[in-house]
Amino acid sequence: MEELYCIGCGALIQTEEKEGVGYTPQSALEKGLETGQVYCQRCFRLRHYNEISDVNISDDEFQILLHSVGESDALVVNVIDIFDFNGSVIPGLPRFVSGNDVLLVGNKKDILPKSVKDGKVTQWLAERAHEVGLRPVDVLLTSAQNKYAIKDLINKIEHYRKGRDVYVVGVTNVGKSTLINAIIQEITGDKDVITTSRFPGTTLDKIEIPLDDGSYIYDTPGIIHRHQMAHYLSAKQLKFASPRKEIKPKTYQLNPEQTLFLAGLGRFDFIAGEKQGFTAFFDNELKLHRTKLEGATEFYQKHAGSLLVPPTNTELEAFPDLVRHEFTITEKTDVVFSGLGWIRINGVAKIAAWAPKGVSVVTRKAII
Repeated sequence: MEELYCIGCGALIQTEEKEGVGYTPQSALEKGLETGQVYCQRCFRLRHYNEISDVNISDDEFQILLHSVGESDALVVNVIDIFDFNGSVIPGLPRFVSGNDVLLVGNKKDILPKSVKDGKVTQWLAERAHEVGLRPVDVLLTSAQNKYAIKDLINKIEHYRKGRDVYVVGVTNVGKSTLINAIIQEITGDKDVITTSRFPGTTLDKIEIPLDDGSYIYDTPGIIHRHQMAHYLSAKQLKFASPRKEIKPKTYQLNPEQTLFLAGLGRFDFIAGEKQGFTAFFDNELKLHRTKLEGATEFYQKHAGSLLVPPTNTELEAFPDLVRHEFTITEKTDVVFSGLGWIRINGVAKIAAWAPKGVSVVTRKAII
């Protein structure tokens, strides 16, 4: 029997090992062969019931897959989450791509407030890319979910690939497979060919999409980035780290020695400075709570899982401790909680930002 691959995640189909990658029951396989749409059980459940089952793939395997990108003469389409640039940078990508052209795609444009101009975001992305050693041939903003600028993306890919293969790379949760689905739909009319979800690590092996001239677009697995908030949240909580709608910024007038809790997922302390407005850019459903800095740690310990949700009580034991990061701010700056959102500081301030252990907190020139 010839080898069959799941068209959702790219895993090799097998009917023997229930817990293994690519498992599908024999009856489902036969049905899939009739329709020409063979999915593994994991992808089938994800697509139809929004159920996720964990598949263990080592970091080494991801590294090997990424090395294959560097060994080929190809256009690399690097998909970045605009909402979480720092959390969606692939460590060492400039080294992996080995001189191949990189087209940088800022996805999830629909999440940013409409007042933000495309030109400003594009320039900001290019500057951030240069800081991490990437020299993209072009930068494009898209929304895979809203099918925004998909034709533009197809045209740019065609322009820059010059007859070569195309590798689409990105860390988990940036919307990479959704973007490829949108491209396929635009070209062929087929909807939702590749399994997409908010869950880290949905694509298990590179998926080949043939092009008319004999070249391929390869969808690679999402590279695991350990600093993303998504890796510390349950399936139910992931919506707070993956907003689906335009963010409505909220401004809080804070006095020194006041604290803002980001539900139970983070904390922002205004330690010293003039009273001022701090603007929060997070998922619209994330509950923010203002309190005094004095006693804030005890407040968190008492209310995490009740007043400060998420995390919930049952998940609290497994949730990492919050780690403190202190900054002195002198100009308009964003304090970014990787994978969750950011707080814009307008004036001079001494602040502390707390995030779960393992999740990075960084400052950047304000994007808005």
